[in-house]
Amino acid sequence: MTKIDSINEKILRELSRDGRLSNLDLADRIGLSPSACLRRVQELERTGVIRGYRAVLAPEKLGIGFVAYVTVGLKTHTKDAQEAFERAVARAPQVVECHNITGQVEYLLRVEAADLADYKHWHTEILGALPQVAAITTYVVMDSPKDLRA
Repeated sequence: MTKIDSINEKILRELSRDGRLSNLDLADRIGLSPSACLRRVQELERTGVIRGYRAVLAPEKLGIGFVAYVTVGLKTHTKDAQEAFERAVARAPQVVECHNITGQVEYLLRVEAADLADYKHWHTEILGALPQVAAITTYVVMDSPKDLRA
């Protein structure tokens, strides 16, 4: 396991803000030589602390005008029901996150759609039609004043 010391914390913070930061700029920001900085970043990647780099997309430029978090309760609490539900969700492009959670329901989904009508179609015709689904609750995102996901 890689030790997350104060220098590695700085590296991770800077790369979380800008994954395209050059090694030279990163080294300058955290106060290391470029070679020492590169060795640390490569170690963080090799050990899986850094799993990858992503582009942060502008949903409105992609025609996404509706975002919701959706909780889903299943009819039965079996491994087969969970696996079938997860396979169905994996095929749905509207679902950008799926989390198996504890509490009153089994799943929390982040769903992105063009608009309310598009979401309603997905909710009714796809999600609601799954035989494993017993309950659906939708929480519409009105604004995201803080969102650190990359």
